[in-house]
Amino acid sequence: MAARITVIGAGVIGLSCAVRLAEAGHQVDVMAREMPLETTSAVAGGLWQPFLAEPADLVNRWARSTYQAFAELSDDHDRTGVFQRPGYLLGLPERPTFADGLPVGLTPISHPHPDHRSGWHLTVPIVDMSLYLPYLVERLEAAGGTLTRMPLTALPTRGLVVNCTGLASRALAADPTVYPVRGQVLRMSNPGISEWWADDTDPDTLTYVLPQSRFIVVGGTAQVDDFETTPDEKLGAEILERAQRLVPALTRATVLSHRVGLRPGRPKIRLETVKGADGTIVHCYGHGGSGVTLSWGCADDVLAEVSQLA
Repeated sequence: MAARITVIGAGVIGLSCAVRLAEAGHQVDVMAREMPLETTSAVAGGLWQPFLAEPADLVNRWARSTYQAFAELSDDHDRTGVFQRPGYLLGLPERPTFADGLPVGLTPISHPHPDHRSGWHLTVPIVDMSLYLPYLVERLEAAGGTLTRMPLTALPTRGLVVNCTGLASRALAADPTVYPVRGQVLRMSNPGISEWWADDTDPDTLTYVLPQSRFIVVGGTAQVDDFETTPDEKLGAEILERAQRLVPALTRATVLSHRVGLRPGRPKIRLETVKGADGTIVHCYGHGGSGVTLSWGCADDVLAEVSQLA
């Protein structure tokens, strides 16, 4: 039975849930303080790789579902912004379990870099968020859904609501376990780099180089409990220096912009239905650095939750 559903939040999680619900025949209205290209999702590097998200069993299941969805979307990459790209994952001596059962072409490498860090070569989706978020809005509207800028001081208490507000759930859902994990990145011109690099050797100094369709996203940081959204120039210079050591071709690139996003950290992702006297809220937030990676898998589970209610 079709239901009227209000989705709160227009990042990648909110839009993915809204699209799944609208395409299943529900009347969906998305309300958000920030439009899609203003959200933390718009800052994301878009590499399909679980990061800062628990519990592991659900994360792996959601990631696999999302991989399959991205594999289909990559067939029309100029429109969707989803590309299948080969690259190097450094600093993980053990085989990454998130790749189990997927056709990623995972190959161990012993000396992929002058620093002689071991790692893995694999092909996974990279999502250009500047194209992908508008694509999701297009799909939402084609399915009859709406998107409205609507700053809220509290979640609606009537009707069926899907809460995808990320870090804002700290206040809107009165959840003190949600915390920011600050990520600072650079957008740079592409001097001809076609493979991505992600060095997880030191979790305190993430280094990644992610070629998208029109630029390269270079990062980054994972600063816990830091709410500062203004880019730090000194930190930006350190990020660039690390990235140029990792991929020397970046010395020929130009910095286009510095950007900051606040990842919604939480001990465990909350995907839970809470029934009230006048309405029901399906919560879906706390994805850490894995919002893109888990988006379609979580959206499928939100649809399943709603289907049991409607």
